[in-house]
Amino acid sequence: MSPPNLIGWDYVRIVDHFVGKYHIKTILENDANACALAEYKFGAAKDKNVKNVIFLTFGTGFGAGLILDGKLYSGTNGMAGEIGHIRAANSGPVGYGKSGSYEGFCSGGGIVQIARVKLLELFQIGKKSSFCESIESIDKITAKDIADAAQNGDGVALEIYRTSSAYLGYSIAMLIDLLNPEMVIIGSIYKKRENLLKDRCEDIIKKEALKHSYSVCEIVPAVLGDDIGLYAALALE
Repeated sequence: MSPPNLIGWDYVRIVDHFVGKYHIKTILENDANACALAEYKFGAAKDKNVKNVIFLTFGTGFGAGLILDGKLYSGTNGMAGEIGHIRAANSGPVGYGKSGSYEGFCSGGGIVQIARVKLLELFQIGKKSSFCESIESIDKITAKDIADAAQNGDGVALEIYRTSSAYLGYSIAMLIDLLNPEMVIIGSIYKKRENLLKDRCEDIIKKEALKHSYSVCEIVPAVLGDDIGLYAALALE
């Protein structure tokens, strides 16, 4: 139904396709919801005796899967948890069709957008960065290029990650205050680049979230890695 990161997939009858091909029961579910169930049943929340868990995608997009009172909460018509669509700033990188949205700041594509603006600023004052040496190369940089440069201590790349991690912190603080979870699990980019994101993110959360709510909430990376999609499929019953 027209997902923002699959442009052109407008009312594609994907369930009918799989049922027709494999002749087995098939369920269509939002990826954040499915991954929330996977991490709840098989991953970071397994054996933790928790009932209120939030999973954040932080990959191609930025969405939240909500486990409330031990059950997946998807809202009135399946649209609960779309934190990426919330506007975090009046302007900024575009995510989910909205400039300055949380998805714009907290996704792979958003990180690239932040980088392009930073690099243009540098080139216009005669400077450059280790991961992009010419203005002609700006459109070719990837999120991996930026992450690798940050790991190697590039100041521009580190500033980009500092910006992204700050908005990640603001979004989590809001969720903590709103839903009072016991655990927030963050996937994809956070799992792979926790050392670049954790400290700034948690500093913001400590500053912004209600103390009593934050005190009972553990913030952890997802543990299922690149296999999370397989576990997510198995988690849907």
